Amino acid sequence: RLEGESISWHVVEILEPKIPVRRIVFHEITDEAIHQALENPRDIDARLVRAQESRRIIDRLFGYELSPVLWKKVRSGLSAGRVQSVAVRLCVERERERRRFRVAAYWDAEAELEKDGQSFTARLVRLGGQRLATGQDFDPSTGELKKKSRAFWMRTEQEVADAIASWQRPWQVSSVENKPVVRRPAPPFTTSSMQQEANRKLRFSARHTMRLAQRLYEGIDVNGDREGLITYMRTDSMTLSSKALHDTERAVREMYGDAYTQGPRRYKTKA
Repeated sequence: RLEGESISWHVVEILEPKIPVRRIVFHEITDEAIHQALENPRDIDARLVRAQESRRIIDRLFGYELSPVLWKKVRSGLSAGRVQSVAVRLCVERERERRRFRVAAYWDAEAELEKDGQSFTARLVRLGGQRLATGQDFDPSTGELKKKSRAFWMRTEQEVADAIASWQRPWQVSSVENKPVVRRPAPPFTTSSMQQEANRKLRFSARHTMRLAQRLYEGIDVNGDREGLITYMRTDSMTLSSKALHDTERAVREMYGDAYTQGPRRYKTKA
């Protein structure tokens, strides 16, 4: 937004138009959004222009001062900046935390039980009245149980074998408890979350993910018209088009009934 405001101001400064110039702003490429923007033009916001200029100056103060230090201390051609230097610091801190991590080996056990032809899996959570240790019970800096943990640590395969041996008898279900489970849909992708998920599930690189996303954004031909398949992929916003939300809700209601709609979900972009 700041860059767009600054570009508008610079264009006006260079062209020196003889007629009044106003600016339109829209945040989604839909007929409704564009028509609404055309119906509500506004003057260029000088406050946003000054904010962008301030940010540009700060970027140069950081970059011009720190980049030469990197050339001398690390390697020529590197650059520092207001955002990237802080991001590198965060990465370094997490890497140091990763290196301090100590692995803890522990065992757990599951049993496949059957009753009246129906099988289900039971996991051992207590042994001799004592809760079994899980990953949350360990101190990542030592690999040992946390001082306040009272969990039992199954360290060896023999301890697991002993626990399994104690199961060799009839078991009785003491109670059955039903709980409702609510599973909410994942929020819309941002550029970073899309890249992370594509790497986690499909092992795609960030570049390959963006190349595929670009093709999806450009779309396919449908009855002679070009139809985009996703919204713009270079964004940190999770805001969805109000029209798209209402159209989707109406389609779900028509296809599946009112029971499958709870109103449009709206997500807030985290700064």
